[in-house]
Amino acid sequence: MASKPVTVIVRIVAKPGMEAQVKRELMNLLAPTRSEKGCMNYDMHQADDDDSRFLFHENWVCEEDLRRHLEAPHIRHWITLAETLLAKPMELTLWHKVDY
Repeated sequence: MASKPVTVIVRIVAKPGMEAQVKRELMNLLAPTRSEKGCMNYDMHQADDDDSRFLFHENWVCEEDLRRHLEAPHIRHWITLAETLLAKPMELTLWHKVDY
């Protein structure tokens, strides 16, 4: 069975007072991630009603590419920073498109 594309949704909540720093650090992930093998899109969003909430919408060619991405140095660095910058752990969910 061939690998299927995978969609990733990541929800992030910054600690009070850390919103600008979290946004800067997350923006640093955009260019290197978008150049990774298998990255179809890597889009960052910030809630209109709450500057502390961020959401990533990502699409990867396959789960293997996603796994490789999660081990990339820039992502490992972010995960280390997140421990002190975030109000709660990141919420990451995987999704697959339903074809009908």
